[in-house]
Amino acid sequence: MSEELRNYDGSAIETLDWYTHIRTRPGMYIGSTGDGSMPDDGLYVLVKEVIDNSIDEYASGFGKEIIITVEGRQVTVRDFGRGIPLEKLIDASSKLMTGGKFDSGVFKKSVGLNGIGIKAVNATSVYFQVTAWRDGRWRSATYSKGILEKDESGEGSSEKNGTLVSFIADDEVFHNYSYNMEFIQTMVRNYAYLNTGLTLRLNGTTYHSQNGLLDLVNETMVAEPLYPPIHLKGEDIECVITHGDSNGENIASFVNGQNTTQGGTHLAAFREAVAKTVKEHFKKDFEPADIRQSIVGAISIRVNEPGFGNQTKTKLSSKDVRPGLSLRSFIGDFVEEELDNYLHKHPETASIMLKKIQASEKERKAISGIQKNIKEKVKKASLCNKKLRDCRVHYTDTRNPLAEQSSIFITEGDSASGSITKIRDVNTQAVFSLRGKPLNCVQKSEKEVRENEEMLLLKAALNVEEDMDNLRYNKIIIATDADVDGMHIRLLMVSFFLKYYPDLIRQGHVYILQTPLFRVRNKKRSIYCYNEEEKTAAMKELGAGHEITRFKGLGEISPDEFKDFIGEEMRLDPVRLDPDDSIPPLLQFYMGKNTMDRQSFIRQNLRSDLILEIV
Repeated sequence: MSEELRNYDGSAIETLDWYTHIRTRPGMYIGSTGDGSMPDDGLYVLVKEVIDNSIDEYASGFGKEIIITVEGRQVTVRDFGRGIPLEKLIDASSKLMTGGKFDSGVFKKSVGLNGIGIKAVNATSVYFQVTAWRDGRWRSATYSKGILEKDESGEGSSEKNGTLVSFIADDEVFHNYSYNMEFIQTMVRNYAYLNTGLTLRLNGTTYHSQNGLLDLVNETMVAEPLYPPIHLKGEDIECVITHGDSNGENIASFVNGQNTTQGGTHLAAFREAVAKTVKEHFKKDFEPADIRQSIVGAISIRVNEPGFGNQTKTKLSSKDVRPGLSLRSFIGDFVEEELDNYLHKHPETASIMLKKIQASEKERKAISGIQKNIKEKVKKASLCNKKLRDCRVHYTDTRNPLAEQSSIFITEGDSASGSITKIRDVNTQAVFSLRGKPLNCVQKSEKEVRENEEMLLLKAALNVEEDMDNLRYNKIIIATDADVDGMHIRLLMVSFFLKYYPDLIRQGHVYILQTPLFRVRNKKRSIYCYNEEEKTAAMKELGAGHEITRFKGLGEISPDEFKDFIGEEMRLDPVRLDPDDSIPPLLQFYMGKNTMDRQSFIRQNLRSDLILEIV
């Protein structure tokens, strides 16, 4: 008998406490443990999980106001629902798979059904307090890293019924984190749109909607829609559609109050249903892409026990609304009946919609010859893409648990791509090498841009020539030098995506890679710094005898050093489009012909070469 087998007894079996399990594997419960610089970071999952419980109370008919406060790193959420049952307060906040949502009769069509959410907040917080009030009685529990430190209760309270949760996320889990209030504001604003009549207050600002998704679409559009938005509501479904003047589609999607930023089965069903209904109404065999070109809208559904692709619930995977009723039929039947009826009752809207679709069709056919040639070139480029060093797992591999991690780095030249290629994760990280500065797509004709070899190869790599459904990478990461030329390339690439594939940005797929500007080291240790403040702190930490290296390009960073910058500690800046921005004037201002307005903007925002060296 081997020594290993002889020693394999009961003492070799390790059992983790619930909070240790979550803290050891936070990605299983909250996704990314990033520093808060990205909207899908787990920090915002914590905030959402707490608010979701209050939203579920409102959806069940209890409590019309939720107060949210973010002060530094402390987040507090107070609702005025029924309050967690006092005798179950400890279980509800610290025992996995415990909650009122397992019984669909108690919490129908709620966001969270796994009994884990608030416990994950507890386990990953250095301070976590939950207090419930019920008819003058109250109970409060305080934890640190999942460990109960205080359990108090009493009677005779004048506080209104409800629950208060306050927490400070643990810096050991979320290193050097801070909250981006813009992300939280968007989250709260969406909660208001999806829960008409509910009032949410975030740091004193009130969010309230009486018209639901109609308010969302109206406030999202910068320019006037071509026709009044079509607002359709039914039991467990609400949708809005109209057309604007920008390229692509802009359709927000929600399930049980959760913003599914990555779409999913409900969005696919809605897109299909709109195209099918419009074709049948006008008795025209339009291409679906012509119908959906420039469309702006939103779809929200409520289903029992929805299934999501991951714990962050950003992509719906459910195929059924309930046993015996497919999600596709549920959405398709509703849209077919309600949208067709609306167009019959509003012929003026139908006429404007028809003209818009015909204009899109005419525009597409005008470049059909180019498109046919391009498709052939893209097909050939896909077979032998000399600019691409591909990865093994792609975003379309929906059954692979690594699909969400699939990324492509767009690099500046062979030197930088060589370093990344040598040390990348070949399973999830691809590399596409630019040979220099790409075209300025704003100043070039569409024919020139579409026939450009480098852009053809990039489109082939991304697989977005037809539509977004077959996008091969979840994250498109622009990795250029942090100098003037590198920043110009960033601007050119972002302009290309904004003009031709704006949904890549709207859906959160495009990022800028942050790379260190300095290396401060002594004989024992190296510290990589991304700005002047970090450099100063590193100099102080290492003391006398340190040396400083200023990286002027990605090619100067060795592969061994680079592996830390594209691994778990990778810093990414998401490219975001402000809801108030209209793409055509934005592109013309920054990338079109030089104007006096742009010259004035440059003079007002000009920084010296010295400052550029350290920013």
